[in-house]
Amino acid sequence: MKLKVLTFSILSASLWTSQAFAANHWVTIHANLQDRGAVINKDIYGQFAEHLGHGIYGGLWVGHDSDIPNTKGFRNDVVQALRDIKVPLLRWPGGCFADQYHWRDGIGPQADRPITINSNWGGVDETNAVGTHEFFDLADLIGADTYINGNLGTGSAQEMADWIEYMTSDSDSALANQRRANGRREPWNITYFGIGNEAWGCGGNMGPEQYVGLYDQYRSAIQAPAAKDILFVGSGGTTEDTAWTDVLSDQIHNGMDGISFHFYTLPNDDWDNKGSATEFDNTMWFNTLARTYRMKTYLKDNIDILDRNDPSGQLGFYVDEWGTWYDTEEGREPGFLYQQNTLRDAVVAAVNLNLFHEYAKRVHMTNIAQMVNVLQAMILTDGAKMVKTPTYYIYDMYKVFQDAKSIPFTLDTTQYSMNGKELPAVTASLAQGTDGRLYMALVNLDPEKDANIDLDLNGEINTILAGRILTASTITAKNTFDDQHAIEPQPFQDWADYFVLPAKSVVVLTLK
Repeated sequence: MKLKVLTFSILSASLWTSQAFAANHWVTIHANLQDRGAVINKDIYGQFAEHLGHGIYGGLWVGHDSDIPNTKGFRNDVVQALRDIKVPLLRWPGGCFADQYHWRDGIGPQADRPITINSNWGGVDETNAVGTHEFFDLADLIGADTYINGNLGTGSAQEMADWIEYMTSDSDSALANQRRANGRREPWNITYFGIGNEAWGCGGNMGPEQYVGLYDQYRSAIQAPAAKDILFVGSGGTTEDTAWTDVLSDQIHNGMDGISFHFYTLPNDDWDNKGSATEFDNTMWFNTLARTYRMKTYLKDNIDILDRNDPSGQLGFYVDEWGTWYDTEEGREPGFLYQQNTLRDAVVAAVNLNLFHEYAKRVHMTNIAQMVNVLQAMILTDGAKMVKTPTYYIYDMYKVFQDAKSIPFTLDTTQYSMNGKELPAVTASLAQGTDGRLYMALVNLDPEKDANIDLDLNGEINTILAGRILTASTITAKNTFDDQHAIEPQPFQDWADYFVLPAKSVVVLTLK
């Protein structure tokens, strides 16, 4: 069955000026709606909260005595916003912070906890007000599972083993009783536990062969209750370096369930001149999307290695740090990594989520960096004020894909080109949600040209029930504390004979 529909948003026509129909991109999507592929693991929508800048303190934690409404010290407005997008997984305490974090500093009465130095991020005082118990309180308030990174860089195997015993043991051991004395009778559940972070960099500046020996040592020391079924994560590589995936998947045979991977999108591909978060033109827009689309090559190259070394498919590939990274805004602390968030970031997020769906057979978990006030955040705060970013709304629109069954499809598209480089004009996802409905996501990467969409779906589909679109009149559109609703999803409907996807837009459709 072939379906063609013409789609116009009920957004005001002033949002964009339609170009001549013939000048649009042309896209055809072919699928048999009866086919099913890999499950899109909900943990692909994981979040990351590191002790960095105002990501924890001020962004999430305000303390029990704050005038800002809070529950157990965590601000109610942020918690509710995160619940609304169904955050499935929360990674903590880092990041680079994890490999200098000693968990005993963050337990017991808060007034008795030592003040330490956060040497990775600004050299500021770390009060340790948010420690193990508070983290699990936050995860519970949000409704998220937990991913904890252990300290391999400056800690010991004994310290890591003790922490896991403290958190998970139901025995009468001294550590389990210490947890009970500190207010938590029942042991917690940990979904993922990372043996170090960025061992190639801030986590130890070592090579993969050295890390393999340390992983085996630390993992051997950990005696977690079998019933807890923790997934253990090896610290993998970054960008085009596939050696970590190769060595770890070939040489570690001591309880490793997945390998991490980190990649950040820098518009200029230059750590000393990354580019502005808010001031950019169409060329910089293209450069950003070209950079972020490298994720497809990185996923394919690493997964090819896993398929060779782990043909049974036991190991997951976890992109547990990803997102945009720009220059520090003038007047802000460089080590706090605060940045604004525009329509460009929303498109970057949607492009990456579509790629993670495409490789869902191996990509079981990712964590965007980071959740609040840091890098590509969902939420920005300023005192009692809170604003949701364009990236937040992508996670809101895409939450229907959590644990959905992917539907294989082919996408034929013209190219979005600039300066001799090309990208697909449109990327997509197609899946059956846990509610039984079919969902399609479409992203038009081109900031100027609409795309004509032809759906060739030979299943039992005869109507499009609903849709939501995220777009704006300018590529630099953003939400601010003074204008919190400048860019938000709008209904996308009025179906007719053709399907036109506006320029620089993200659409999620519900199909019958």
